[in-house]
Amino acid sequence: MILSMTGFGHAKKEIAGKIIHVEIKSLNARSSEMRCKLPLNFMDREMELRKKVLDSMQRGKIDITITVEGFSEEDSLLVNASAFKKYYKEISKIMADLGAVQGDIIQGILRIPSVLTQESLVADDEEWQSIEVVIDEALENILNFRIQEGKTLSNDCIAKVKNIEHHLKNIEPFEVGRIQKIKDKLKKNMLEFGQNMQVDQNRYEQEILYYLEKLDINEEKVRLAQHCSYFYDELKTNDGLQKGRKLSFIAQEIGREINTIGAKAQDSDIQQLVVMMKDELEQLKEQLANVL
Repeated sequence: MILSMTGFGHAKKEIAGKIIHVEIKSLNARSSEMRCKLPLNFMDREMELRKKVLDSMQRGKIDITITVEGFSEEDSLLVNASAFKKYYKEISKIMADLGAVQGDIIQGILRIPSVLTQESLVADDEEWQSIEVVIDEALENILNFRIQEGKTLSNDCIAKVKNIEHHLKNIEPFEVGRIQKIKDKLKKNMLEFGQNMQVDQNRYEQEILYYLEKLDINEEKVRLAQHCSYFYDELKTNDGLQKGRKLSFIAQEIGREINTIGAKAQDSDIQQLVVMMKDELEQLKEQLANVL
């Protein structure tokens, strides 16, 4: 099983007359990055929150936002009078210039964060424990999202590797003709450039065999098939969730064998299959960039 680094989780709960919203988003990243947007009275809990979220999500570019709607009876409201007057004056002027009907703009101004604020108080342990319940629910939701996305990624990766295996099998019909073409080419060159030279036939045949061995691609084909099989096995295992890097390493080995086959091929038909395998591999790497 694999998990996607991309995910979204949201949870909300009413606590003491206030509605707490927790929203967590994540994108793929090489390392762990995290941004927190918290109310002022939760700022002293930021380091604790970071550890909790990173321990759960492990890797990715993570954004967590906690917002509070409403106030309890114990909360103190502060009205920024100078800000209120400034907004009211500017908005009234604009509406007069436009000839717009001036409605009740007071409610709109009061929704501006800098106008009506809650007095900054540090949340006590009991209140924070209630907030953690909401955070845990949001973390569970984003994990479920990552699992579903991971299933889609897994299916896409399997399809790409199967296409590589399909192209690999299609190389076989061209191999016999390929070797014969190389032999004919060497023989032709020998006749053209060595007709006025005495050649040791035994040495010549030894050199030909050595050259053909260097162009043999059977070992690369076997290793490529083994890497593809290893890729499937790693997708199925449940030992650890962070598989993105390991699968990327296997993909690099797959690419190495494909490149070697292309370098040795000296056959246009096989080269076309190599190009198709490279295309599938690049798409596979793009998918693996999103795997946790």
